[in-house]
Amino acid sequence: MATWAIDPLHSEIQFRVKHLVISNVTGSFQKFEGKVEADKEDFSDASIAFSADIDSIFTGNEQRDGHLKSGDFFDAAQHPKLSFQSTSFKKVSGDEFTLEGDLSIKGVTKPVKLEVEFGGTTKDLYGNTKAGFEIKGKISRKAFGLTWDAVTEAGGAVVSDEIRLILNVQVAKQA
Repeated sequence: MATWAIDPLHSEIQFRVKHLVISNVTGSFQKFEGKVEADKEDFSDASIAFSADIDSIFTGNEQRDGHLKSGDFFDAAQHPKLSFQSTSFKKVSGDEFTLEGDLSIKGVTKPVKLEVEFGGTTKDLYGNTKAGFEIKGKISRKAFGLTWDAVTEAGGAVVSDEIRLILNVQVAKQA
């Protein structure tokens, strides 16, 4: 069985949420780790584990980042990490996969289903074997206990419930 570790220097873990129902705010996690274990070269039997440090959340606005880390949202003091453990990684066709697993945020664990595009494998300049993946999906923030809400004067939501996940991940084969 081959073990692969996320290369944090060549990976991005992002999320997007509608703000005022008219535009998106993008955020990311700056500190994360994960590993992939697979027997097959195409990863079709892979087991995937991932975690991100809530305190590393970054949206480009210090006040918003602080609010996201507070008890209104992630509650980083009580729940310092979010985590994911795969239950299934199945090839749909070609380089397209479906990734299913358990996502844990703020002490709540729910099953999620994500779309994965396998970018292939290659050797880097130092002879290390790398593989790349783009992962997309949607989750309900409220299902994970991130229930803070506010309403505009016109009655619209300040922050939507749907969160879009966009992960571009490069993994390095471990010796």
